[in-house]
Amino acid sequence: MFENLTERLNRTLMQLRGQARLTEENIQQALREVRAALLDADVALPVVKSFIDQVRERAVGREVSTSLSPGQVLIKVVNEELIRVLGEQTAELKFNHRPPVVILLAGLQGAGKTTTAAKLARHLKERQRKKSLLVSCDVYRPAAIDQLRTLAEQIGAGFFPSSPDQDPAEIAKAALAQARLKFFDVLIVDTAGRLHIDADMMDEVRRIHEAVAPHETLFVVDAMTGQDAANTAKAFDEALPLTGVILTKTDGDARGGAALSIRQITGKPIKLMGAGEKTDALEPFHPERVASRILGMGDVLTLIEEIERNTDRAKADKLATQVQKGKGITLEDYRDQLQQMLSMGGIKSILEKLPGAMKIPEAARNQVQDRDIRRMVALINAMTPGERRHPDIIQASRKRRIAAGSGLQVQDLNRLLKQFEQTQKMMKRMTKGPMGKLLKGGRLPPGMGL
Repeated sequence: MFENLTERLNRTLMQLRGQARLTEENIQQALREVRAALLDADVALPVVKSFIDQVRERAVGREVSTSLSPGQVLIKVVNEELIRVLGEQTAELKFNHRPPVVILLAGLQGAGKTTTAAKLARHLKERQRKKSLLVSCDVYRPAAIDQLRTLAEQIGAGFFPSSPDQDPAEIAKAALAQARLKFFDVLIVDTAGRLHIDADMMDEVRRIHEAVAPHETLFVVDAMTGQDAANTAKAFDEALPLTGVILTKTDGDARGGAALSIRQITGKPIKLMGAGEKTDALEPFHPERVASRILGMGDVLTLIEEIERNTDRAKADKLATQVQKGKGITLEDYRDQLQQMLSMGGIKSILEKLPGAMKIPEAARNQVQDRDIRRMVALINAMTPGERRHPDIIQASRKRRIAAGSGLQVQDLNRLLKQFEQTQKMMKRMTKGPMGKLLKGGRLPPGMGL
C-alpha cells in the first residue's frame, strides 16, 4: 500500500534540498505537489484541504528549527500531520469486559468479512491467547456458513453452526449462549453484506446488534475502494455505534486513500489491517508506523515483530552456529530462509518496511518477485536429501530430472545453483568480518542477502 503516494511525496520533498530556507514561495510549490499526490491517492477532498492547511501553517511558523534543513523541516511536519490524520494513537480492541467479549463485523459484500473473522480469531489466539467462537449470520450468500466453518477448522477456532432458514438475530443470540456455556473468551459474529447500502441490510444488522450487545462493532472495508470506503463507513456509523474499522486488501491498494480518509471523516479509529489472503495476514494498525512507510522511512518495528513470529528459534540458532563455525549452509537451509520470506508477506512486504528501500528504482525492486522465490522452493523440493546437502553432485542427468519434477526448466535450476553459490560465499565472508559477531545472537536476516 501507498507505493504511488510514497514515490510522489519523496520526489516532491527532495526538491527542497537545495533551498536555504523555507519561504512562502517554495512551500507553496511543494504543497501544491503534495496536494496533487494526495488527490491522486484518492484521499477525500476535505481531508486533503485540512491536511495542506495544517502543514502550511506549521511549516512556515514557529516550528522551523535552524538545526534542520528546509526539506527535513517539511518532512518532519508532514510526518506529524500524517500521524494525526491516521489517528495518532494505536487503537486496540477492548477486552476489559466479562467474557465472552462480543465482536460484531459489519460491511458491504465483498469487503472480506468472513475471511477477516477467521483472521481475527487466529490473531487473538496467537497474540493474546484468546479462545474464540465464530458464527455466521449470513443466511443469504451461498456457502457463506460453510466457508466460515472451513476457516474455523483450519485455524483451530470454535464454530457455532447455523443454517439459511434461521433468523440472523436468533443465530447470534444462540451463539452467545453457547459461548457463555463453553467458556469462550471471544464471540466473533460475521454478518451479511450487500453490494450497496440498503434499508433491509441496516435493519438486520441493527437487530443482530440489539440481540448480542457487542463490545466491539467493527466496520470491515476494502481499502481498494478509496475515499468511497470513508463515505460508506460514515453511513454505517450513522446506523450502528461503530467502535472501529478493519481495513482489508491493503496489499492490493497502491494508493492508500481509504486509510488517510476514514479516521478524519468518521472519527472512528482503524484498529486492524489485512494484507493478504492467508489467515495470518492481519496486523494492528499503528498510525506512526504507517506514516513512516508513506514517507519511505520504513517500518522496522513491524519487520522485527514479523521476524520474531515467523522464525523457528531452534532452527535459527542451529543455522547461526553452523555458519559461525564455517560449515556453510545447505540448500535445505536456503529453502527455509526463502519460505520464511514468503511467510512474512514476500519481497514487496519486506521492502516497504526497510528504510529507504522504496527509493530503489522500481526496475531493481522488481528483479526478484515472489513467483521467483516459489520457483526456487519448488526446485529444491524436487531434489533428493543428498542433492540438497551436496549440490555439487547435481550434474546433467540429475538437472533434467529435478527440472521435470518441479515443472520448470534446466536454466531455472542453473540460475538457482549460481545464486546459492554466491550466497554461500557471502556467508563465509560475513563470518570473518564484524558481521560474524552478530551471528552469535542466533539471528540471520530473511533470505540471507538474496
